[in-house]
Amino acid sequence: METEDKLLMLRCSVKNYDWGRLAGDSQVARLFSLNSGSEPEPDKPYAEFWMGTHDSGPSFLLSGDENMTLKSWLSKNPNALGEKVLGKWGCDLPFLFKVLSVAKALSIQAHPDKELARTLHKLYPDLYKDGNHKPEMALAMTEFEALCGFISLEELKVVIRTVPEVMELVGFGDALPIFGLTDQDNEETIKRELAAVFTRLMFADKKEVTESVGRLISRLIKESQVRELTDKEKLALRLEKQYPSDIGVIAAFLLNYMKLNPGEALSLGPNEPHAYISGECIECMATSDNVVRAGLTPKHRDVQTLCSMLTYKQGPPEILRGIPINSHVTRYLPPFDEFEIDRCVVPQGESVTFPAVPGPSIFLVVDGEAIIKVGGSLRVYIAAEGDVILAAANTVVCISEASDLILYRAGVNGEFFEASEA
Repeated sequence: METEDKLLMLRCSVKNYDWGRLAGDSQVARLFSLNSGSEPEPDKPYAEFWMGTHDSGPSFLLSGDENMTLKSWLSKNPNALGEKVLGKWGCDLPFLFKVLSVAKALSIQAHPDKELARTLHKLYPDLYKDGNHKPEMALAMTEFEALCGFISLEELKVVIRTVPEVMELVGFGDALPIFGLTDQDNEETIKRELAAVFTRLMFADKKEVTESVGRLISRLIKESQVRELTDKEKLALRLEKQYPSDIGVIAAFLLNYMKLNPGEALSLGPNEPHAYISGECIECMATSDNVVRAGLTPKHRDVQTLCSMLTYKQGPPEILRGIPINSHVTRYLPPFDEFEIDRCVVPQGESVTFPAVPGPSIFLVVDGEAIIKVGGSLRVYIAAEGDVILAAANTVVCISEASDLILYRAGVNGEFFEASEA
C-alpha cells in the first residue's frame, strides 16, 4: 500500500431524523456542513453524522473517484483493515462511528444480539436492515441525558407504591408479587416478575394509557405547586410534551435516568433497554442499524419482540470516564471487540502521536486544526473541523502544530488484538 493511501479523507453521511437539533444548534449540522461543503437547511433537524461503511449511510472518498464508497475501496484494498480484522470480520469495518445531536427523546429501544438479529433480518428485512448485533457506546460531548437499564428492585417497589398510574396499567395481580421479593431471592425469579410488570405495562390498552398519562400529568402539575418534583417526575412532564399519551412517559419510571457530563460515557450491550433524551454525543457501535422500538416514537413499534428479548438486569449502568493514555489522549474501552473510542485534546502548538495499531481507525476533528501525517512520510495534511480521516492498519499517525485541536478516534478494541495474540 502506498504511503498516501494510508490516510484517506472521507465525505460522510447525515441523517435528518425528527428528534435531531435544528441546524443552528446542532454539532451534526456544523460538522456535516464543514465535511461536505454544503450549507445546512435552517429549518431541518440534523440528528446523526455517520462515518463508516454501513449501506444506510456510507462514507465516500474525497480524493480520486469521489463516487467510490469507503466500503468499495476497502474491498479493493483489504490490507488497510489488517490481518486480524480481515480474518474475523471480512472486508469491512466492524464499527460504525457517529455524532448525535439530540433535541427530543429517541425511542425506548434495544438492539438485538447476533442470533436474534439474524432471525429478525431474515423474517423482516424491510424493518431490520442487517443481521448483525449492535452493542454501542455513547460518549458525552455536552451534558447528556439518557434512560438506560431497569431500576433496582427497591426502587421498583417505591415506584409501584408512589406512581399510581403504574399500578393502574400493570394491575394488582402482576404488581403485587414484586413486594414479596428481596435482593436475596433468586435472580431469575426477580427478572421474571420484573418482565411481567414491564410487559403488562407496554401492552396496556391505548385508551387506558391515554387516560393514565393524562392523570399523571395533571397530578404532577398540581403537586408541583406544593413540593419539588423529582428528576424523574420532571422528565415525565417533558416526555409527555414531546410524545403525548405515549406509554413511554410512564415506562420511564422503570428505567434508570442518567445524566452524563462531557467526557463521560455509557456502554450499552445487546438486549438492554435505553432511550437518549437530550444532548450531543460521540457514538460508536458494531456496524449495524438494527433497532427494536416500543415507546416514545412515531416509528414502527415491535413491543412483543422488545419485551421478550430484554435481559431484565437491574441497577444503574457503569459510567465510563476513560483511561488516560498520555497527557492528550483518553481511551474508552467497552466490553466489545468491535470498537474503542479515543478523545484527544491538543493545546496550541503541541503534538501527539498515535502509535500503529493492527486495525483501521477513523479520526474526526471537531474543533481546531493541526498538521497530520503518516510517521516517516514527508506528505502532510492540514486537518480542520469537520475533517474525517481513515488511517489504515499499522499506520503511525503524527499530529503536530495543533491549534486547540479536539478530535475523536474510533478503532477496533485494542483488547481484541491482545486476546488474539494470547
